[in-house]
Amino acid sequence: MTSRSSRATARPSSEGRAVARTQTLLKGDNGIGTVRRTVLPGGLRIVTETLPSVRSATFGIWAHVGSRDETPALNGATHYLEHLLFKGTRKRTALDISSAIDAVGGEMNAFTAKEYTCYYARVLDTDLPLAIDVVCDMLTGSLIREEDVDAERGVILEEIAMTEDDPGDCVHDLFAQTMYGDTPLGRPVLGTVDTINALGADRIRRFYKKHYDPTHLVVAAAGNVDHNKVVRQVRAAFEKAGALGRTDAEPIGPRGGARRIRTAGRVDLVGRKTEQAHVVLGMPGLARTDERRWALGVLNTALGGGMSSRLFQEVREKRGLAYSVYSYTSGFADSGLFGVYAGCRPSQVHDVLGICRAELDKVVAEGLTDEEIKRAVGQLSGSTVLGLEDTGAIMNRIGKSELCWGDQMSVDEMLGRIAAVTPDDVRAVAQDVLAQRPSLAVIGPLKEKQAARLDEAVA
Repeated sequence: MTSRSSRATARPSSEGRAVARTQTLLKGDNGIGTVRRTVLPGGLRIVTETLPSVRSATFGIWAHVGSRDETPALNGATHYLEHLLFKGTRKRTALDISSAIDAVGGEMNAFTAKEYTCYYARVLDTDLPLAIDVVCDMLTGSLIREEDVDAERGVILEEIAMTEDDPGDCVHDLFAQTMYGDTPLGRPVLGTVDTINALGADRIRRFYKKHYDPTHLVVAAAGNVDHNKVVRQVRAAFEKAGALGRTDAEPIGPRGGARRIRTAGRVDLVGRKTEQAHVVLGMPGLARTDERRWALGVLNTALGGGMSSRLFQEVREKRGLAYSVYSYTSGFADSGLFGVYAGCRPSQVHDVLGICRAELDKVVAEGLTDEEIKRAVGQLSGSTVLGLEDTGAIMNRIGKSELCWGDQMSVDEMLGRIAAVTPDDVRAVAQDVLAQRPSLAVIGPLKEKQAARLDEAVA
């Protein structure tokens, strides 16, 4: 059980350094699950969750930059930079970076999204100082040399080609483009062949300098960790690199804005010689700060979140029209998406789309049954808890929460929000979201007459 606490303490250094501010955000029983935050002079935030019963620790650094921060010419720069930070620093080669973590049986990786980037390492608790040193070194001391940029360009082009070879993955990028158009949220995170070929070391260095300032970073650690030790080690690493910046700088806040998607009834078709047609039918969803997101989560789970969901039962179990069919939500700072995906034989694409559209309309008109809501609440609650059973997932939760919300929510609070969803809440959010006219993205070998009928699904 955890409870909220806002106790803050200022910790002056014995060496007369500027003061760091520390708060206990969530207080756990006997310290277990306690979440603390320290803001260093210079605006670097450090959050930890302590779990003394485990023998592992995950350390990550989150950067407040994603593909939506790119201009059209810089599309793909954030992901390109993610690769380059593994290529060597002033004190480590690329091999030194990977072998340091391999030598202790740890794992290290990174990922880039539309609104943030994360670098992390998971190790034994006794090896946490090594993980802190390596990851902090990557973030503060990367060289971004011309030869590394040129070498990694081929790797990224292969990654783009690999994605293009998977139409079930590619169709989600197409759907984002269908909904957002030629805007930062509509462009692919990986960039395109043209933009990657055009990016050089100088432009990427400028991008790095602009977006990897300490005020844009959140350090997160979870597992058998001591908050004060993590703070000291991180501070020492950043100070040694001369990377803390101005002592009076404050962290930037979560993203704001009020973007609205007005695309409706649009159909984008990419003809490709595949065995299946891959479709995403969807509409604008909710921003990640919208309080209705809990009800939408329950609705999404009941509609297309598992084997007992309506879409799975109607499309796969009863009619055998698809192997994979599901619904999903994506929430950004100022907008969101709701989509239904299915992969089916091209000859059956209209049958599948007709069933999916009918199920969406049925939920708008009638809502969900009490039994469906009860089952969805249980499924969503269980998956939420089971998804937080390792230190990596916990690090993701506290790091992303600090970066995107500027606050922490305990697991008990999340479960309480899910359990509080009522049939009226679900009916209201269904009418707000699912009643909108949808748009459609399709990849597959559709014939001319089939393509001409796609407008029926979004009418």
